[in-house]
Amino acid sequence: MKTILNKYTMGQITLVYLCDEEKHVELALIPTELEKEVKWEKDGAIDSLVQLYIDGDASCPGFAAGHTWRNGKSVAALHYEDQYYTKEETCHLVCTLLNCRDILEVKHYLRWKEGEKGVTVWTEVKNTGSEETVIHMLSSFSIGMITPFEKGPAIEKLKYYRIRSKWSAEGRIESGLLEDLQLEPSWSGHGVAVEKFGQVGSMPVRKFFPFIAIEDCNTGVFWAAQMGIGSSWQIELFRKDENLAVSGGIADFEQGHWQKTLSPGGCFVTPKAYLTSAKAPFDQVCQMLTDMQKKTVLFRGEGNHLPLVFNEFCTTWGNPSHDKIAEILKYVKGKGFDYFVIDAGWYADEKLGWEHNMGDWEVSESLFPEGLDKTVKLIRDAGMRPGIWFELEVVGKMAHVLSLTDHMLKRNGKLIQSGERFFWDMRDPWTRTYLKKKVIDFLNDHRFEYLKIDYNESIGIGCDGAESLGQGLYENILAAKSFFEEIHRLVPGICIELCSSGGHRLEPSFLNITDMASFSDAHEEKEIPVIAANVHRVMRPEKSQIWSVIRKTDDPDRICYSMVSACLGVMCISGDLPELDEKQWTVIEEGIQFYKSIDEIQKNGVTYYYGPEQCSYRRLQGWQAVLRKGTSEQSAYLIVHGFDKNAEITVTLPEKYSIHAVYQAREHEYDFDGRQMHIRFEKQYEAMAFLLTKC
Repeated sequence: MKTILNKYTMGQITLVYLCDEEKHVELALIPTELEKEVKWEKDGAIDSLVQLYIDGDASCPGFAAGHTWRNGKSVAALHYEDQYYTKEETCHLVCTLLNCRDILEVKHYLRWKEGEKGVTVWTEVKNTGSEETVIHMLSSFSIGMITPFEKGPAIEKLKYYRIRSKWSAEGRIESGLLEDLQLEPSWSGHGVAVEKFGQVGSMPVRKFFPFIAIEDCNTGVFWAAQMGIGSSWQIELFRKDENLAVSGGIADFEQGHWQKTLSPGGCFVTPKAYLTSAKAPFDQVCQMLTDMQKKTVLFRGEGNHLPLVFNEFCTTWGNPSHDKIAEILKYVKGKGFDYFVIDAGWYADEKLGWEHNMGDWEVSESLFPEGLDKTVKLIRDAGMRPGIWFELEVVGKMAHVLSLTDHMLKRNGKLIQSGERFFWDMRDPWTRTYLKKKVIDFLNDHRFEYLKIDYNESIGIGCDGAESLGQGLYENILAAKSFFEEIHRLVPGICIELCSSGGHRLEPSFLNITDMASFSDAHEEKEIPVIAANVHRVMRPEKSQIWSVIRKTDDPDRICYSMVSACLGVMCISGDLPELDEKQWTVIEEGIQFYKSIDEIQKNGVTYYYGPEQCSYRRLQGWQAVLRKGTSEQSAYLIVHGFDKNAEITVTLPEKYSIHAVYQAREHEYDFDGRQMHIRFEKQYEAMAFLLTKC
């Protein structure tokens, strides 16, 4: 029988710790406004708030072996000992102390900061026995009793949401009923139902984002979780009775070859996870989690506004030079750009090129015959702050340093090669010293103020140097992140852009240590506004850098389409800017002016989505509209894209607004009565943007 151990109200969420006669503890999240509607008598066993599996354990009964290591022997032996609640200023912390067979002390931490609409959780284990303990699975989070608003199994009332991702098509929502995944209890209650998914390797957002949401369609309540992890991870949906449980953490031994050996006295702390529960639309629930991500100061100049970035990659395509940059500067000077970024290729070898010699990091004498300082000075003289590109964690197949194999990652004693790249061992002190000289000292010597860190291959299942391949991978990524933090410490005022083939690292642990991130590698594709809107659900839009690549062949409508797309995040312009005519430049300059007018809305707002879902990203149909309401002022922006010819678009706003400004390439037909906007686009791929003021 379940009883309530403790309840804590933290903002909009009531946290309920449930216990049974055997001292197993479960965590349930309840929207505080609906607490009185909970069916506490609902059937179902306690599902532990910590899931772990120790080498040698029996698996959970019911055909679980090979599917899941949840609820095995050690979880059955995991008993409650104590719980501590502390408050320090505006931070509340609950620590639940558990004991596992007197060999492991397990602490489950839950933290809430006042003002946040979710909680942060993590797990710590300590070996209190006299022998080594090998852990094969350990959760960062586990929540149960889904749904507490139905007495029975809530047939056809529970819906799952996960967010898929692939290169240049990030953030696609996948949803369906639990029954679609066969996650319903059997006729006898025997046999476990499990949906286990995740990602293996060092690109944490390569197949899925580390995110899950469950909706009670009857009440409109959501439970959602997002994990902060830069290596292999997993999320599990588990069901054996009327309740659904959801857990997640590092990918276990079967999923990601992870195991951790704890010597007596040894400890391990999991990555953090972010949880919320609310009666609210899916998109707003997502933003409750993204609002917990760390805010960073993007532009440290006067006004602390969102920066306007020029990146020359889609201008020179990896072939920058002093002369080319000098020519570009003639046209971008005085246009309002804050940063000018020199992208890949500045280190190119005359014979080897630039795509396969990463790691040597020597300035190309042929491209920059007088060194980089002269080019950097030109950028500064043009009123912009200089930036530079590195892919610092890898070594290209033609790099001279490839001979230094003692300092590179290996698997089973052999060098790891993914595509054309090898990988530095970021745990190695020699590697750190080398990269400090090549990256940190380089940035300081040339007075760069912006660093784009790219990462274009995955290590895969893991590497040598730890108890398991998965733990080796985990440690190497932790070391890489600590080097990012070292750059911030040792290069005062540096702005760091996170890039991994566009969006392969868009997860909280990396986002929290960088200033902004590339949203995608869809440099100049028509689907940019769809992807850019998608990622609002998983990251703060004022940290999402959106490409706006302008070509000399672009007519004003196409330019406006690209510029409006970039207003969904931090604008990054590239392309044929030296070859544009006055009319094209007028459209760009008006787009820049609009972008700068929505600064506060971007940094402090809530996003609403309109339009039909897109089946194919390569053949868009219909239209899309995004409304972002400012939370600290009376303003909002509405961004509208039409994908079909003669697209008829109707958007009903949640409140009454007046139009303060309009950005468009030419006059479009539209009607607006304060609540309803109706637009008609004649051509394929057109866009408009409105700055609105609440009436």
